[in-house]
Amino acid sequence: MRAKKTYLPDAHGPLDGVRVLDLSRLVAGNMLSLQLADHGAEVIKIEDPKTGDPLRAWHHDGESLHWKIHARNKKSLALDLRAEAGRAILLRLVATSAIFIENYRPDTLEKMGLSPEILLSHNPRLVIVRISGFGQTGPYRERPGFGTLVEAMSGFAARNGFPDREPLLPPLALADMIAGLYGAYGVMVALREAEQHGRGQVIDLSLLEAIHSFLGIDAAIFTRSGRVAARTGNRSLTTAPRNVFRARDGRFIAISASIQAMTERLFRAIGRPDMIEDPRFRTNAGRIKNVEACEKPIADFIAARDADDALAVFAAADVTAAPVYDIGEFLADPHVAARGVVVDVADPKPGSDSVVMPDIVPRLSATPGVLRNPAPTLGADGRAILAALGIDRDAYDALCAQGIVGEAT
Repeated sequence: MRAKKTYLPDAHGPLDGVRVLDLSRLVAGNMLSLQLADHGAEVIKIEDPKTGDPLRAWHHDGESLHWKIHARNKKSLALDLRAEAGRAILLRLVATSAIFIENYRPDTLEKMGLSPEILLSHNPRLVIVRISGFGQTGPYRERPGFGTLVEAMSGFAARNGFPDREPLLPPLALADMIAGLYGAYGVMVALREAEQHGRGQVIDLSLLEAIHSFLGIDAAIFTRSGRVAARTGNRSLTTAPRNVFRARDGRFIAISASIQAMTERLFRAIGRPDMIEDPRFRTNAGRIKNVEACEKPIADFIAARDADDALAVFAAADVTAAPVYDIGEFLADPHVAARGVVVDVADPKPGSDSVVMPDIVPRLSATPGVLRNPAPTLGADGRAILAALGIDRDAYDALCAQGIVGEAT
């Protein structure tokens, strides 16, 4: 049974009072601002009045689930930044904001008259996050930078997959999600500097650098030895045995025996304690060198049993093994349910089913994140946001008539 949650619009969080202007589109910036919004920040999505954030158009069976999840706890102001009046309103908001997020191509803000220098002149404490594929400097700075391109160029795709097959791109927006998390971390560091010394700054957040950092030691290996780390499928270059094995009923089990004691437990669990003293398998280096011979008895043991039976043996022996789940199996797992890893949240749209979404990560003991508001319709909060700037109803309606601000009908 999935945990059910309701939106609590009056709830507070540790980032109360932190205003974020999010001009980004699609995944990376929305992932960044989601982390802040879930912990109480006031995130105002600045969107094009005609199209909104393109993430709204990523549909599954006609429903914008990406938007409903990534835009929860946020507000929407549809503002035409091509118009001078729209940019003037934005600068007034900058003066009362702590964080400014954008992911235009480098130099776009400058061409709009919204360079970091201008933004910081309106608010010297402002933290400006500039997200791009390749960074604000370098020969590739002006290239369009979708996540797929940097997943390919970073070395990630070349390492992902099986050695006898083509490089494998991730089936999700991995580079964007990683960059969003790095961005949230960078923002908190920069906010600390602003609090201590009153000094804002620019965070140059490159998708290429974010995902490359997850390759860890690959560059060090190459520069020391000249070797390019190869694709290994589900195996590891650093430990063995580590792989995915098919059970008799067609399900798969993942095993990672990454320390000596765990390897010895595994060998005993499959009825092969003799392998512990076998010169080929006695050490991790030996097991990597003789990985095919090392894994065959494990594969045979699992192949002779249904997955649940093999997993029961491993659990009794305290071996690090786990089933390979699809998303349906994951949602049905009792641990996932007990922890409330995903939650069932009512959709405010009349006649709509509830939305299942990941709960807030990480879990804070004293000030946990809270679901305060569902993802907004385009321009839903514009009237209230501009009223706080002293723009009354008539003036707001006039801006709407001019197309400088907008609301979804």
